[in-house]
Amino acid sequence: MLRLLACIALLCPAILRAQEFVETEGLLSDEAFYRLVACAAPPDGTCAKEFLRWPSGDQIRVSLEPLDRAFLGGKQKRAKAALTRAIQYLNRVPMNLSLTQVPPENDADIRIYFVDTDGSEPISGTGLPGVDGQTVAGARVIVWARDGVINRSVVIFGTRLHIRSYESAMLEELTQALGLLTDIRNPDYDDISIFSQDSNASKTLGPQDIKALQRHYPQD
Repeated sequence: MLRLLACIALLCPAILRAQEFVETEGLLSDEAFYRLVACAAPPDGTCAKEFLRWPSGDQIRVSLEPLDRAFLGGKQKRAKAALTRAIQYLNRVPMNLSLTQVPPENDADIRIYFVDTDGSEPISGTGLPGVDGQTVAGARVIVWARDGVINRSVVIFGTRLHIRSYESAMLEELTQALGLLTDIRNPDYDDISIFSQDSNASKTLGPQDIKALQRHYPQD
């Protein structure tokens, strides 16, 4: 999705929010697909934003923060399972980056929050950096970066996302937190890519999703 760029203070890193997309037709080449998800470039077009990456070779620490009471029970179990699977899928990709889950009290690079909000108004009162002020119905990822280097991300889930979509959404948002921040609106990708804007049908990484990650974090 095309990102909204903002800076909260002169010395603060830029904040990028994953909430837009590029619309295309037909299956894209691997090169065009990568440029679309990585820098919001339409086919044969120029980038709409800069490339963002975590430092190559890093082990990215991911935490699932305590869930709001609205997600207790089956939703909590499904959320935990979805994160476990998403990390497993991403770590199977041959790329120069890996992820590991850490307890919420640890210093995490990517923090995942399940917040009791239906998206009808901005979140308030949590005191969580990057969460208050956001409007989230389904899921949203926010990335902090400076000079093209990501230094932290948060993923926020709201109550309107159906429990059946947790696995697909978790994999998509976690992948986008790695710097591939643009979705694609194209019916040809509805069942084969986690970057599909209009579908949560894909619960695993598609072939071009994997190639995009490898291109973004090439092995030495």
